[in-house]
Amino acid sequence: MNDEEMKRLLDRLARVEGQVRGLRKMLEEQRCCEDVLTQLLAARSGLESAGQLVLERHLNDCVLGGAEVDERTKEALRETLRLWSRHSGPAG
Repeated sequence: MNDEEMKRLLDRLARVEGQVRGLRKMLEEQRCCEDVLTQLLAARSGLESAGQLVLERHLNDCVLGGAEVDERTKEALRETLRLWSRHSGPAG
């Protein structure tokens, strides 16, 4: 992972960390459920975004690392992962 990617990942995780601290405070203050749920969704989205960055790096470095795969195929795999993650939220 290069420096720019690492910074993006760490920034996202720092944002999530702040959101989780905010959630705890909201619960302690007995804030309304709607506000808490909104904050929960934001934190979950941030974690999913961080996970996507790690997954893309894993795909590039570990799965396809030395493989001779053309760029078009790599991009198709990345897009498939994006689609999957966009539509694979928790079942409700």
